[in-house]
Parts: sequence; C-alpha cells; structure tokens
Amino acid sequence: MSKVLDFYINTKKELEDEAASLKRKSINLSVFRFAVFIGTFLLIYLTLGAYPDIFIVGFLGAVLFSFLVVKHIDLQRKRAIINAKIAINKDEISVANGEFHHLETGEEFINPTHFYSNDIDLFGKGSFFQNINRTKTIDGKRFLAKLLSENVTTFIESKQKAIKELSEKAIWRQNFAALASLVSVKTNSNFIVSWFSNYKSLFPKVLSKVQVVFSLISIALIGLISLGFLPFSYLIFWFFIGLFITGRFLKKTSNLYSETDKVRETFKQYHVLLNEIENEKFDSEILVEKQTIINSESKKASKIFKEFARILDTFDQRNNILIAVLGNGLFLTEIYNACKVEKWISNYKHVVEKWFEVVAFFDAKNSLANFTFNKPNFVFPEIVSHQNVIDGENLGHPLLNASKRVDNDFSIKKEAFFIVTGANMAGKSTFLRTVSLSIVMANCGLPVCAKSYKYAPIKLITSMRTTDSLTEDESYFYSELKRLKFIVDQIENEDYFIILDEILKGTNSKDKAIGSKKFVEKLSKSKSTGIIATHDVSLCALENEFKDIKNYYFDAEIVNNELHFDYTLKDGICKNMNASFLLQKMEII
Repeated sequence: MSKVLDFYINTKKELEDEAASLKRKSINLSVFRFAVFIGTFLLIYLTLGAYPDIFIVGFLGAVLFSFLVVKHIDLQRKRAIINAKIAINKDEISVANGEFHHLETGEEFINPTHFYSNDIDLFGKGSFFQNINRTKTIDGKRFLAKLLSENVTTFIESKQKAIKELSEKAIWRQNFAALASLVSVKTNSNFIVSWFSNYKSLFPKVLSKVQVVFSLISIALIGLISLGFLPFSYLIFWFFIGLFITGRFLKKTSNLYSETDKVRETFKQYHVLLNEIENEKFDSEILVEKQTIINSESKKASKIFKEFARILDTFDQRNNILIAVLGNGLFLTEIYNACKVEKWISNYKHVVEKWFEVVAFFDAKNSLANFTFNKPNFVFPEIVSHQNVIDGENLGHPLLNASKRVDNDFSIKKEAFFIVTGANMAGKSTFLRTVSLSIVMANCGLPVCAKSYKYAPIKLITSMRTTDSLTEDESYFYSELKRLKFIVDQIENEDYFIILDEILKGTNSKDKAIGSKKFVEKLSKSKSTGIIATHDVSLCALENEFKDIKNYYFDAEIVNNELHFDYTLKDGICKNMNASFLLQKMEII
C-alpha cells in the first residue's frame, strides 16, 4: 500500500506545482490583456482623425486582445483539469487511509430482492460500491452497479485482462475522470436515446433549401444597397419577411430547443471522453472491441458528438436578442439550426446508444481498474474447472484494515455444504460476506483479497438479511419464507453458491430445528454448493447423514473474565456460546 500511497502523494505534489505555475501564467496574462486594452484605447485616442492609422490600430488591438482572451480561456481550462486531478488524488489518499465515507453510497441501487446485493453490503453507506466507485458520469455509475450485481460468470479471464491493462494506465484514467468531472450533466443517456428513437421530424425537408436561398438573397440585397443600387427600404421589407417566416415555425423551433437544451451538456462531456478513448492504445480484446465500436462511422465518434454540441451551442444563441432578431430576419438562423439538429439526429440516432454505452463502459471499468491499482497485494483468481469451487489461501474481507484483518484458508468442493456454528461476534457473518464478496469480485474480473485463489465460476445467491415489510403487510417469517422459496426456484435450473445466515429465525426453536434440517437436506440433494451459518448445533448432526456436509466453527474464549476471539475457521462444532456471559457482563441480568 505504501507504494500506491506514495504514487498519489507524489502525483498530487506535481499537479499542485503545475497548478501554481499555471496560476502565475494566468495572472500575467490577465495583466498583459488589460495593458493591451488600455494601450489600444490610448493609441486610438492619439490617432483620432488620422486615417487609416486609427483603423489599423483598432484592428490590430482587437486581434491581439481576442488572441489573449482565447489564450486565457485555454489556460483556465488547463487549470480546471489540473485542479480536478488534484481532487482525484486527494480522494485516493483519503481512501488509502481508510476514509471513503464521503464518496457516493450508491444507495439508489439497494434492492432487497436481489440475489445477493442487500446481504453483502454491496450498496449503501460503508459499502463495497462506495469504496470502489470513481465514476464521473451518470451512465458510468449505473453501469458499475450493473457489473457488480449482474451475477454473470462468463468471460472472466477476458475481464481480468481488460481490468489489469486499465489498472496500469493510472495517468490516462485520471485524465479521463478529470475531463468527465468538468461538465455537470443531469440527463442520462436513456432519456436521450429514447427521445432520438421516438423523434418525428417537425420541419419539411425543403425548408433547409428555403433558408439557403433566403440567406443568399439577403447577402445580395446588402451588397446592392451598400453599392447604392437599391434603397435601404428593400432590406427592411425583406427583414420583416424573414421574421414572418421564422414566426410561422416559432412554436416548433421553441419545442425543439427546449428538448435539445436538456442534452447539450451531455454531448459536451461525452465528446471529450470519446476522444480520450479513441486516441489511447489498447491491447486486451474487450477494450479493443469497445474502441472499434466508436470508430465504425466515416468520422470519429468524438468529432460527431462535438459537431452536435456546437450545433446546440449555436441554437442556444436564440436567447441573445440582438443575434436572434438580426439572424432570423436576414438569415432564418433559428430554422437553419433546427434543420441541422434534425439532420444530425436522422444521420446518427442509430449509433448514439452504442457510443454512450462505450463511454459508460470505460467509466465503470476505470473504477474497477483503480481498485485493482490500489490493491497490489490482491490476486486475480485462477479460473479452473476441477472439483473445488473455491480454493483460497488467506482469504479476507477487502474492506477491512489489513493490519487488523484475520484471513482464513477456505476450500470447498462442488456440491458440498458447510455448516458453520460459532459464538456471537466470533466472525461468522463477516466470513460469509468475505466469501460472498470474493465470488462477486471474481465474476467481475477483479482481484480478490487472498494470497491465492482458484475458482470454478459459479453464480451467487444469499439469504442473510431478511426484513419484514409493513407496506406489503408481510411478517418477518413470511418474508424469509419467500426468500427461501426464491432460492429453491432458482437452483432448479442452475447451480448456485448458496450462503445462508440463521434460517427460519422467525419461528420457535423446535419448529426451526425441524424446518432447517429439512431445508438443508433439500439443498444438499441439489447440485449447488454453499455455506449455512447457524446457532442451532443440532443441524451439525447432518454431517453424519450426508457425505457432502461438513461442520466448521468460529470459537470464543473467556480469559480473565474477558471475551477473546481469534476469528479463525476451524473444523468441528462450536462448544462455547457467549450470550449468557455477555448478558451478565453488561449487567442486563
């Protein structure tokens, strides 16, 4: 971790030095620009009445001032990118020190009915998502949530190669994230794609030709009037004709503007991100495939998106009264812009969705790659097809502090079930979440928190955190039964790794013991694999009846009137329970 932390500290220092240099340049440029402004006006004053000197001075002063304004804007953008990168490295330093609760929680993705996400704290405060998420786009965040929760076991080795390659491109990833963070976008791509797909043309195709002819006539009239061949009243008359034509389509152009204004910032953000993807060299199959998608048209996707962003920026000039009135009266600019918008939509609406998906893909994968970069001691699972579903050495929970974390060796054969008993707070639930999260991470192509990890890919399903539902008038027990029924239905068609924590908690002890035993028997006869944690040691007798059921436990000891835990998984059945001791210790009884 020290090397990773040093990288972020050193990068932050270099960026801060660069930011200070750019700030000095910006100040000097501002002073120089002000001097040019004052100097130009002073020279104009001194050359008043001197022709053509005054025009030359004015022209050169305006050109120089405009050049300095452009340079200033470019400098401000560079400073914004540098400051965004500094913020990125500050966040990474905080996360490296265990402080990540200021990041987005992803609580909008919490789903109690999902296969596993609610049970293993995948989303929410203190969750794996909160720790790993570095996405900067709305779509990227949703894509990352999808990757973590999709429960897919295919192409794992290809995913690993893509994540590993991106993890080695730390500077590129930070630049991508910085550029994405500069534009605040409130509209996700689903709205845009849906709007494009359902869009019906509002303007007749001949209207674009009418606009061109009208503009040419306006230019001709201006020329003829300037040369004295026609009176100025002709231009006034033509000007009002232009306003009349514009007015006929005002409602349609206003509606189109209101819709495109919602997506303008999105295209500004995405064209720079597409450009970053297009210009980077990738080797892994998945990344190359995604890069190919955005190079499928005659022009680069970034240029096409940038073109549309410029069209929408020009369309936005309708809010400038002077430009709008003169432009519409003489050149039908609002109609011109509306026709260009429609033409762009018609030409590219069939590929926009794929291009949005590519940006979301890289935004999400960058988060996975960033996590991989931050965890150099984690290992990529070795994908195998032998009898063991998981064969892990020193397996630990990825969010626990490495200096305090207790790791366990864990190996389980296909179609085997472990019954895990143990005292309260001895580590059962943490162990279940450790195994669960290792499966999710492996399926996503991530490295896992272990010294070594051999893995035969399998889908995950859990029941660890059942709650009652007042809105649906469901008791706790009925909610749990529904969850168990969901599991039974799923394993009929596919093999799963099943993780259960204290099943049938909502009924009496005798009924629970009988029901739990029958349910475990049913699971053991399926082709699935799993772990069942329980305080009911009577379930451990099943080891004598089924060869694929094994007993393990987490122990607790009372030493000098204090509880001690070693958090180590052991063969056998737990003998020491601590509920009575804790009740007495806390003076409850």
